[in-house]
Amino acid sequence: MYPQSSSPTADHADPFTSTAGGPRRYVYSDNDSDNVDPYGRRDTYASDSSNNGLNDTDRYYDHNGNYDPYAQPDTDSDIDIYGQRYPPASSESLGPSKMGVSDSNATTWAEYAGPPGAREAYPAWSAERQIPLSKEEIEDIFLDLTQKFGFQRDSMRNMFDFLMQLLDSRASRMSPNQALLTLHADYIGGEHANYRKWYFAAQLDLDDAVGHVQNPGLQRLNRRAGARSSNEKSLATAMERWRQAMNNMSQYDRLRQIALYLLCWGEAAQVRFVPECLCFIFKCADDYYRSPECQNRVDPVPEGLYLKSVIKPLYRFIRDQGYEVVDGRFVRRERDHADIIGYDDVNQLFWYPEGIARIILTDKTRLVDLPPPHRFMKFHSIDWNRAFFKTYYEKRSFGHLLVNFNRIWVIHISLYWFYTAFNSPKVYQITLPLNKVYNSPALSWSVTALGGAVATIIMIAATLAEFSYIPTTWNNTSHLSRRLLFLFITLGLTCGPTFYIAIAESNSNGTTSSLALILGIVQFFISVVATLLFATMPSGRMFGDRVAGKSRKYLASQTFTASYPELHTKARLGSIALWALVFGCKATESYFFLTLSFRDPIAVMVGMKIQGCSDKYFGSSLCTNQAAFTLAIMYVMDLVLFFLDTFLWYIIWNTVFSIARSFILGLSIWTPWKDIYTRLPKRIYAKLLATRDMEVKYKPKVLVSQIWNAIIISMYREHLLSIEHVQKLLYHQVDSGHDGKRSLRAPPFFISQSDKGFKGEFFPAGSEAERRISFFAQSLTTAVPEPLPVDAMPAFTVLTPHYSEKILLSLREIIREEDQNTRVTLLEYLKQLHPVEWDNFVKDTKILAEESAMFNGTSPFGTDEKGQSKMDDLPFYCIGFKSAAPEFTLRTRIWASLRAQTLYRTVSGMMNYAKAIKLLYRVENPEVVQQFGGNTDKLERELERMARRKFKFVVSMQRYSKFNKEEHENAEFLLRAYPDLQIAYLDEEPPRKEGGESRLFSALIDGHSEFIPESGRRRPNFRIELPGNPILGDGKSDNQNHAIVFYRGEYLQLIDANQDNYLEECLKIRNILGEFEEYSVSTQSPYAQYGHKEFKKSPVAIVGAREYIFSENIGILGDLAAGKEQTFGTLSARAWAWIGGKLHYGHPDFLNALYMNTRGGVSKAQKGLHLNEDIYAGMNAFGRGGRIKHTEYYQCGKGRDLGFGTILNFQTKIGTGMGEQMLSREYYYLGTQLPIDRFLTFYYGHPGFHINNMLVILAVQCFIVTMVFLGTLNSSISVCQYSSSGTVLPGMDGCYNLTPVFDWIHRCIISIFLVFMIAFLPLFIQELVERGTGRAIIRLGKQFMSLSPVFEVFSTQIYTHSIISNLTFGGARYIATGRGFATTRISFSILFSRFAGPSIYLGMRTLISLLYVTMALWTPYIIYFWFSILALCVAPFLFNPHQFAFADFVIDYREFLRWMSRGNSRSHNNSWIGYCRLSRTMITGYKKKKLGLPSDKMSGDVPRAGWRAVMFSEVVFPIVMAVLFTIAYIFVKSFPDSTGKIPPNPLIRIAIISLGPIVWNAAVLLVQFIISIFLGPMMDPTFPKFGSVMATTAHFFGVVGMLSFFEFLWFLEAWNASHAVLGIIAVIAIQRAVHKVLIAVFLSREFKHDETNRAWWTGRWYGRGLGSHVMSQPAREFIVKIIELSLWSSDLLIGHFLLFMLTPPILFPYADRLHAMLLFWLRPSKQIRAPLYSLKQKKKRRWIIIKYGIVYVIVIVIFTALLVLPAVFRNRIQFNCTLCNNL
Repeated sequence: MYPQSSSPTADHADPFTSTAGGPRRYVYSDNDSDNVDPYGRRDTYASDSSNNGLNDTDRYYDHNGNYDPYAQPDTDSDIDIYGQRYPPASSESLGPSKMGVSDSNATTWAEYAGPPGAREAYPAWSAERQIPLSKEEIEDIFLDLTQKFGFQRDSMRNMFDFLMQLLDSRASRMSPNQALLTLHADYIGGEHANYRKWYFAAQLDLDDAVGHVQNPGLQRLNRRAGARSSNEKSLATAMERWRQAMNNMSQYDRLRQIALYLLCWGEAAQVRFVPECLCFIFKCADDYYRSPECQNRVDPVPEGLYLKSVIKPLYRFIRDQGYEVVDGRFVRRERDHADIIGYDDVNQLFWYPEGIARIILTDKTRLVDLPPPHRFMKFHSIDWNRAFFKTYYEKRSFGHLLVNFNRIWVIHISLYWFYTAFNSPKVYQITLPLNKVYNSPALSWSVTALGGAVATIIMIAATLAEFSYIPTTWNNTSHLSRRLLFLFITLGLTCGPTFYIAIAESNSNGTTSSLALILGIVQFFISVVATLLFATMPSGRMFGDRVAGKSRKYLASQTFTASYPELHTKARLGSIALWALVFGCKATESYFFLTLSFRDPIAVMVGMKIQGCSDKYFGSSLCTNQAAFTLAIMYVMDLVLFFLDTFLWYIIWNTVFSIARSFILGLSIWTPWKDIYTRLPKRIYAKLLATRDMEVKYKPKVLVSQIWNAIIISMYREHLLSIEHVQKLLYHQVDSGHDGKRSLRAPPFFISQSDKGFKGEFFPAGSEAERRISFFAQSLTTAVPEPLPVDAMPAFTVLTPHYSEKILLSLREIIREEDQNTRVTLLEYLKQLHPVEWDNFVKDTKILAEESAMFNGTSPFGTDEKGQSKMDDLPFYCIGFKSAAPEFTLRTRIWASLRAQTLYRTVSGMMNYAKAIKLLYRVENPEVVQQFGGNTDKLERELERMARRKFKFVVSMQRYSKFNKEEHENAEFLLRAYPDLQIAYLDEEPPRKEGGESRLFSALIDGHSEFIPESGRRRPNFRIELPGNPILGDGKSDNQNHAIVFYRGEYLQLIDANQDNYLEECLKIRNILGEFEEYSVSTQSPYAQYGHKEFKKSPVAIVGAREYIFSENIGILGDLAAGKEQTFGTLSARAWAWIGGKLHYGHPDFLNALYMNTRGGVSKAQKGLHLNEDIYAGMNAFGRGGRIKHTEYYQCGKGRDLGFGTILNFQTKIGTGMGEQMLSREYYYLGTQLPIDRFLTFYYGHPGFHINNMLVILAVQCFIVTMVFLGTLNSSISVCQYSSSGTVLPGMDGCYNLTPVFDWIHRCIISIFLVFMIAFLPLFIQELVERGTGRAIIRLGKQFMSLSPVFEVFSTQIYTHSIISNLTFGGARYIATGRGFATTRISFSILFSRFAGPSIYLGMRTLISLLYVTMALWTPYIIYFWFSILALCVAPFLFNPHQFAFADFVIDYREFLRWMSRGNSRSHNNSWIGYCRLSRTMITGYKKKKLGLPSDKMSGDVPRAGWRAVMFSEVVFPIVMAVLFTIAYIFVKSFPDSTGKIPPNPLIRIAIISLGPIVWNAAVLLVQFIISIFLGPMMDPTFPKFGSVMATTAHFFGVVGMLSFFEFLWFLEAWNASHAVLGIIAVIAIQRAVHKVLIAVFLSREFKHDETNRAWWTGRWYGRGLGSHVMSQPAREFIVKIIELSLWSSDLLIGHFLLFMLTPPILFPYADRLHAMLLFWLRPSKQIRAPLYSLKQKKKRRWIIIKYGIVYVIVIVIFTALLVLPAVFRNRIQFNCTLCNNL
């Protein structure tokens, strides 16, 4: 029977030995299966991997003694592992399992196919459908592969089920043969299969074709020069050969290849992130399988061998890049991305033949030198460390902006040059001997032409930067050097002629030679051509085309980074039109508004020399040129505005296009409402039901009524509608009068739409129900793909990663206040947000309570008096239950959980898919209902079966096995409520022996899994060992990746744990899946001919969907967050998707699971770099040729957190994530390879928004500096005044004409104002179109009343700060975007410490400059600037709930003073010193040595920033600012004062005032140090406050010193306020520069703990754990303390100034009420009550308020005195001090 069987022990029932020969088809003759059933022992395969005979596996796992993680995998055997013989697989070792599983197929194989007795598990793959292979044969293939390669049992079972469900899903809508064919084409051999693309990109066709006669590896490396041309030809023939091979394959082989690929993928863990590496593994495995050596092998190899010898070494390599072992724990290495070989670098090794040739075995032979079939056997001895290298350096620098977006800079800067150079003729006019001026036309042409040179210089800089990001070893430097050469030639052509012309013209006394003129004109046109070329041509295609070049050398990078999906002609034209309009409008407007208004200021200021000024040191050389300095700054200012303009026009045109698009799609409120509702039933019938395939036995009305009633009832169940409303909305059965027949009456809702006042009748106005029904009705007006019948629809999975988000709120969380500052319990808060829903809930509960009371016999109406029963209802209205029985409290908990951001809400929302599938199945197949007659149980089971077959929901609960009791109960509750929910989690087993690593498993349970009595946990259905801890990155993507093997079906919807879904949206699921365009597959084989039109279109990778932010009505911040999301997620996405610029941003999006998983998974996972993991999935799919669509008719709910702090955390996360994206290679590929229109779409849609924010802030700063300089001019020299007729007024001799400059300033202010305001335009228009004019105006009005522009300004600064600090220092972490509510009041000190660095300091510095500007150069336009700069300082406090409550304000003041002063005698987490050290360590980094003290945890792992990055932002920039302001000050002081005497040297004065405090601090500290060193050791043990006392005195002197130096300056300025303010500006700039330089240059790394600070104050340096540093630390600490003292004083002052700014509102009565009204949009009557305090607390608070209120008033008085007294008595106060007069 088995002639080839070579194993003597093979009894006939042994299925293992049957495939000894070649791969043959199994033919089971009848008699065979009668005699023996080869599947007799099916359940062996269900056995748990750790139970089967421990004889060989044990020896296998621990075969190298004590386990050293770094050793080579096998030390004990040099023989080939696969060569070892194992005891034959006799029945003992693989005997029946000890799990006692029943012997039926169903339970073990088909994933628990539901209740026993359920029908066939994979109905579409059943014998009556001419299936190519039966389920059993497929099973055999899996068994065979598992034994040949050593895959794990559970993984095999999982992948078998996976493949069967996939085949079932496909075969339900095509023939089984075609299903298998298309599947093979998608995975392995088709036109769009990643494996095939990789096979040709890595030139393996050559490797396989040459054969191993001559050594292919060497062959390839020697074959560099001659055989080029033949290669290109051979590519086409090779592809043709491939197609034929695929076409001739047997279905058996096809299935075997898919199975092998899936088995490799299923255990690959982190290797799933490196798809081409996985392809390589699969190819080697496949080659090995086909070799005779493998076929003749009899004995199965031990289980887990694949994991151990193939995956583990790769996993270890990847892990050790980021982690090292310290004391047996894995600790993050301090490396930045440029030093880590990440997933992408590993992956790119396999793209090129040269990379694969680098793979070397431990015995120094190359893997490619082995013949292909032998390679797989050698995997365990590959030395991966020597193979991999960096293929792209993600260095932190701003150079990435230059390389990736060079075209943006070229377009703007060159155009600016062309415009401005043409309009600045005065700059290059030639002065002839007799003071005649001559404007040379030749020079004018030539100077304007230098714009081309500017463009070339930008390109050269970009190319040089690119050199530093790409390893020079690769074949890419050739085209970079070639490009450089060309660029230098272009530079010569574009700027060379200018030198000649300039020299010729200046010697030509006033006549232009024609040669010069011709040269100038030619040069100009060359420049224009060069600029256009550089502006439109992707740099990747210049001089050596990486994108469309025909050379095999570029094939890989084309395949994997530049196969952008084609746009159809209309969309491409639309894309080009959009950008033509944007840049057309921009060019016109910028020319007339910006450049021409700049022409006059240039003309008046170029020649302006300031007379009559001199200075002690510089003479008149500095001050005469003040106008020139000012003009230079103005040029920069104008350039920045030039950039901002483009973004403004982009927003306008993008909005216009998007709105036009929505009209085309048919979405708008302006289609009359009544039509939308009256036609809704018809549309449900036509669009949601698969009506084409139904035999219509019923009237459409009957079918629609079932759908509609289900929707309404689901809303009733969610307490959105009350019974009265429901009655008016349902279809009712009524007697039709004759024959007793019954007919359906449509709800009045569909009929009475004619009058406008209907809204209130059917659902509460403005409620959630209204919004949902109207969106549902509106969405069905658009065109949607036609649905397939339910049993033919593809299966899909919803996947949700869950870390530690709330699953279900506990009773305690709902009805207890968090802390004193909250003021309100969660339940109260939710009741205020959803009053209608709470009412419905209470009514419902009362009915329930009455029923249960009747049931239990006690009468609910014990007394008849009315009043009594009213009283009894109180508990219901307060907390929703009266008896504390769990079933009642649970209802309240669920009600609240469904309105907060909980996992329960997500699960119950997504489980609507199952409901929708059942509903549709029941409605469309009435015969099913009849078949079961009245047996509802059976019917329900049939419907369940269908839902389970088509839809799976997997929650990846990474921490499930580590849950505490409460979390575990909640998870159990989820499983009980939704038994079909599947939970994937990580299961840990302790190491098998001491010192080994613990083993981790991916496990899957669901509500049907049985309990294990011992542990009380459920027994997992699958349990697959992982190579190690899977969480190597930021967590989320790793969490998705470990659970991804458990998804089923063809599509994935990724959902976050804060989303929601609704039944009426779930009904559209078949339409959405239709967007993937895989419903109608042709009957033709995909291998019949390539390029066949059916298989030509690029596959759809991602289908985007809308998000509705369900927290939009929670007040101003919620509304802003929702508005942002609304414009971004809908308005912009709609236009982008059409012109091919949409990527993927998170999560209601549907993914083509097969497409994404063969290309590196659904998200990327390198720690830090891939912080916004989902965006990379979009870029990856886009670069590899997948289309990304956007749908308008489907939406999910999503929660956004609404506290001020949490919104800013979210923005910081987006900002830092953006910074990381700038470094990433995806941006490099997209930026240097996309054609110009698509590049612009990509740029302005993604990085452009953030770069625009940076430029806005830069514009504000530039503007203030410009104004300060103009103010110095205005206040020091006489400016010409004109009469109305335009003549200079008399008596103005020697005046300077600055009027055009002031006009220019007004225009600038208008520009900046517009740039801020444009942010509101898209939202306004979106509202206008979707909800009508009234709603739009009201919403915008509410936002403006609540000061939303303040928030806009502030968030712009937060974005900017987070990107810049990320590009400089790194330290991007996943900031858990808090999911809290916005009622908590945060204390002043916390807000101050959180926002000082990002915005308050900047705001304060700018504010002082603005004060000077206001004094020196008043114009009403400046008022706008006061608003926006104040916004930077005050915004965090403005949006803090109850900021202006008097009592809390004073208590805040106390807390602020304590925060400033604590932490000196003992360590304190929340203190100023802690905040200061934390912000300092970004630059200094930490000492490597860990001392394990508690304050270790504060900082996370911030690597020390690179010195280049720090140099620019921390050293150069502050010094430049200091120099600028000092120049301004020196200029003001270089004129004689009112008495006519020249002031003494301003430079010395400014030096004394700015460095004085620092020297003073040093002196104070030195004295203090000596005192504490001598007294400390005696005093400290007995008098614990000693350190605090020393600190207090030092700090007191510091503040006094600072204030007195300021007063001294004011005195020196002879009480001239504006000069004093300018002096202060300069002083601040200088001190800031000094501090930054000291920190950046002189400080060594920081200790992780706080000890040095306490040692300094107490003088006890011993016993501090400093070790050998004890001598050097005091010196370092001295420098630190000098800086800290200055910073402390300035923070104290800044804090007080902020408090003063916030004081005026407190003096108004009802300020708090009004403020709460603005924040929460609640009427005063509805507002949250003040908290209740006990008498003791009240007394304590009153005492604090009295005490600190007095202190606060005294402080105000002192501050006012210091400012006002000198100003009032300035004429009386005269000191005669000769020293002062010389300063």
